[in-house]
Amino acid sequence: MIQLKSANEIAEMKKSGQLLARAHQHIKSMIRPGTTTWEIEEFVNDFLEKNGAIAEEKGFEGYQFATCASVNDEICHGFPNKKPLKKGDIVTIDMVVNLNGAMSDSAWSYAVGEISDEAQHLLETTEKSLYKGIEQAVVGNRLGDIGYAIQSYAEAEGLSVVREFVGHGIGPTMHEDPPVAHYGRPGRGLRLREGMTITIEPMLNTGDWRAKVDANGWTARTVDGSLSAQYEHTLAITKNGPEILTSLDEA
Repeated sequence: MIQLKSANEIAEMKKSGQLLARAHQHIKSMIRPGTTTWEIEEFVNDFLEKNGAIAEEKGFEGYQFATCASVNDEICHGFPNKKPLKKGDIVTIDMVVNLNGAMSDSAWSYAVGEISDEAQHLLETTEKSLYKGIEQAVVGNRLGDIGYAIQSYAEAEGLSVVREFVGHGIGPTMHEDPPVAHYGRPGRGLRLREGMTITIEPMLNTGDWRAKVDANGWTARTVDGSLSAQYEHTLAITKNGPEILTSLDEA
């Protein structure tokens, strides 16, 4: 069931999203060779607690951490750990913030020092594909318009789109209807309505689009060892167009 949000509910989600964006701003300054994803995990726990928020991922279906930290060929749901990041790595940090019951969800991929041209192209294209999808998130369009915009752009740039993991509705709970695929056909799928709040979170690979899951039951990685990146925003569908809730630029 899709829950349409009021202007007041969207405003509260934006407060949550602004806090999440501030966390990512701090994380960006932490990323360097030698940093561990465990240090980022500890920062996020402390930052959210100091700001009266809850790390919503922690405890979700048994997940133990406030963040997902996915390095290189890890697509998503990587566990934070004490292994130092090294020059040339890319790392995606994903988190969900609950501020007074209002949810926001955002992931960003970061370069660790100087990275390869292939990795840089992946990061730039994945971020651009997110905004290609957001441009289609307007009242009257369909979910397939979002997916098609992302897929057509990514594949034209020589990258593949992960199918197994998708965006979603978000609001009182972390994962709600509708699922938001990052591939598809224009003019197909659910029609977008004012008051819908969704995440768009494309995951692109430099090689095969398929994923395999580690023995921990959570961490997904590319089947061929190729690099993967992800960028994600939470947004509201409004009569004036998409409103990004997890960006400080939208303040």
